[in-house]
Amino acid sequence: MDQLLAALEWDMANGIQFTGKLLLIAGVIIAVVGGLLLLSCRIPWLGKLPGDIFVQRKNFTFYFPLATSILLSIIITLVLWLLGRK
Repeated sequence: MDQLLAALEWDMANGIQFTGKLLLIAGVIIAVVGGLLLLSCRIPWLGKLPGDIFVQRKNFTFYFPLATSILLSIIITLVLWLLGRK
């Protein structure tokens, strides 16, 4: 019985440590994304690439940054791939 309680306490401690690490990593990711959003206005071509869709009519404006989304997706994929390599 004592071994079972010790095992449960050990699992709970590992779960709390894992949750703490997960929250810390999520916080760092959110801070990095926030910083990038703050700096994005300083990149003049971001959102104005040739593949971005922009339609403006009399009463209506539609903007879909297709090329920008694809470029950011490729960059994020490469960064995560490089970080995930062992």
